[in-house]
Amino acid sequence: MAQFDLVVLGGGSGGYAASLRAAQLGLSVALIEGEKLGGTCLHKGCIPTKALLHSGEIADNTRDASHFGINAQLIGIDMVAVNAYKDGVIAKLYKGLQGLVKSRNITFVEGFGKLVGPNTVEVNGQRYEGKNIILATGSYPRTLPGLEIDGTTIITSEEALNMTTIPARVIVLGGGVIGCEFASVWKSFGADVTIIEGLPRLIAAEDESSSKQLERAFRKRGINFEVGTKFQSVAKDASGVTVTLENGKTFSADLLLVAVGRGPVSANLGYEAQGIAMERGYVLVDNKCRTNVPGIWAVGDLIPTLQLAHVGFAEGILVAEEIAGLNPRPINYDGVPRVTYSEPEVASVGLTTAQAKERGHDVVELTYDLAGNGKANILRTSGSVKLVAAKNGPVLGIHLVGSRVGELLAEAQLIFNWEASADDVAPLLHAHPTMSEAMGEAHMALAGKPLHAHG
Repeated sequence: MAQFDLVVLGGGSGGYAASLRAAQLGLSVALIEGEKLGGTCLHKGCIPTKALLHSGEIADNTRDASHFGINAQLIGIDMVAVNAYKDGVIAKLYKGLQGLVKSRNITFVEGFGKLVGPNTVEVNGQRYEGKNIILATGSYPRTLPGLEIDGTTIITSEEALNMTTIPARVIVLGGGVIGCEFASVWKSFGADVTIIEGLPRLIAAEDESSSKQLERAFRKRGINFEVGTKFQSVAKDASGVTVTLENGKTFSADLLLVAVGRGPVSANLGYEAQGIAMERGYVLVDNKCRTNVPGIWAVGDLIPTLQLAHVGFAEGILVAEEIAGLNPRPINYDGVPRVTYSEPEVASVGLTTAQAKERGHDVVELTYDLAGNGKANILRTSGSVKLVAAKNGPVLGIHLVGSRVGELLAEAQLIFNWEASADDVAPLLHAHPTMSEAMGEAHMALAGKPLHAHG
């Protein structure tokens, strides 16, 4: 039996980050992955979807080129070429990641592993024993009871990433991040898109003001949506699918994308047999990602934290450093930056207004409209920077809507995580003209000294 300081089951964001950091700290590491190193994010999630979104942005820019004095014409979308571009991005990153793992002398094992003891994982008949085990088996696309995925007319995001044709009409079931991103892509590619969301608004986890702005922008783009009514049934025929909602409304399309979230990959992997505490398929952990079984840890989409690649990275690094005795600080999940990469983008860090009030803060708010930002006007984007702050205290949340606003989160997360006040940020210089100026302008206004805003 091969023995290691650490055996990691799952080579996605959380698993490979833990492996790289642990090896860097001098631990012997075995990393086990049944599919491709990099997991969902690299191969079936973050990277390919953002590549498609960028292709969509190019298509929209070409359509609108005359607005900028450029004579151009969109002749069509070549999905074979789009997929080749997307796959090329993935391949380059995949090769680089393989090189990193190899350079750290990590033992990489290809195969689907199973936990067969409190310190043992079995793969392809071979057993690997670790003083510590990290479970990082990720997530899968969920569906709803009675809604069967056929991979052709009723699909998940995984099938949607590799389509060679553009459907004329698409229904997206789910108005969260994944649903809104694919709706945005397909609209940019020329499809007629309708989103169906059972909750009262799109991207319901975000601040209500951000949802309203995204909905307004989607209406302007011609993306249809129905919110506040749940899915009831779907029927297939030769022409496509018809979705019926609980209120009796029906919608027909060529294709139905089921984007109702992702569930943890934990079934039949030996977790329950080893006495690991679980709930609804998720592995339960403490603030250092420890399970209730000594020596077994869990990270990433497998645990009930935010299902984001950068959260997986942070959790993997946290566990590696904890095992190595560095006693890292637990992750403040409120301080995790979040982005929906639609057009426009929606980005945030910290608390929404509702959350801040629920936690007992005396809340003050400031919204800076991007209409006053020079670069936003150059880009012809609209949106805002909204600040949620404690009265006479720190900024509690920053909420952004507009093209490319995800790039502003680097500063936003520092402001939140360092508990800065508007007075702390207002004197800082922001290059002109940049979108980042909007961050400075918002804090100046909240500090009582607005410049390019009415005070």
